Amino acid sequence: MTQRALICGLLAALCLCSAVKARSQSEADRRVAVTFDDLPYQADGAALCDPASLMSLTTDFVAMLKPLATRATAFVNEGKTCEPTRASTLPQALNVWLDAGLGLGNHTFSHINIHQTTAEAWLADLDAGAPITRAALKARGERLRWVRHPYLFTGETQDKHDAIAAGLAARGYDVAPVTIDNNDWMFADVYRKAQRLDDPDLMRRIGEADVAHMTTVLDFFEPYSAELTGGREPAQVLLLHANSLNQDWYPQIHALYLARGYRFVSLEEAMADPLYAHADTYVRANGISWLHRWTHTDGRAIRWEPEPPAWIVEANKGGVEDLERMAVRMSAKW
Repeated sequence: MTQRALICGLLAALCLCSAVKARSQSEADRRVAVTFDDLPYQADGAALCDPASLMSLTTDFVAMLKPLATRATAFVNEGKTCEPTRASTLPQALNVWLDAGLGLGNHTFSHINIHQTTAEAWLADLDAGAPITRAALKARGERLRWVRHPYLFTGETQDKHDAIAAGLAARGYDVAPVTIDNNDWMFADVYRKAQRLDDPDLMRRIGEADVAHMTTVLDFFEPYSAELTGGREPAQVLLLHANSLNQDWYPQIHALYLARGYRFVSLEEAMADPLYAHADTYVRANGISWLHRWTHTDGRAIRWEPEPPAWIVEANKGGVEDLERMAVRMSAKW
């Protein structure tokens, strides 16, 4: 071997070792704050307006989470419960979450779409969504600090965006960004359809597809997020929803994160990561990860994460009967 070849080989090995070392250091400090939107639960109106049903859904979901030590924060749409029972039932449901050491935030009263209204109406809906959640927190010496935009829409015009941001600041809210989103709401919609078909095998396939897609999404977002920090993976904020899919399959999601070296932290701890002080100048009619927003703000092109499997996208668009026909059609492949 020539001296030049030897030197080149040593340099290549050094670069490889440096890359592996940087990666292992990043992976060694992987952190994630888990968040659940759409409290008290993604279910039909009848279930949410029946106090016994609402409490059963809540206690079962929290019982699933409690032994996993997620340190999760959940975001409430107070208007999801019926007005005649809201004042009595919703505080009980929220206290189940608080008793388990989980956090709460405001997700507006009605899950309002800013693209279809004014900033003033959006802020009024936000205010209407606060009283019961605020009171539940205040009783424990805590304040209603966190807010999450429905659909992750922050305003499709500069005027709306700025008016909402100013309104949130004036009310003392901190925005809870999202870095990792695997479109679990889409899988959950298809899962509920399979439940109505009473098809356990189809439900299992949907759950497995959800976990597999989360793996694909993490494979994308982990290195993508490190591009914003010079190679260090920041603390992530994961968006999920309180629904039957996660009731059954969140433990597998949790295990996936553990296997990838994550530790579960509070939203407050995740937000202490310096990346969350990054400016966000993204103004579009789109609800996207803050990693994309920060990438856009830095003047770089957004690279979009992988889409869910085509059959999940198709099943989400159709009805229960469409899913049943699709399941028959695909059974040979499965």
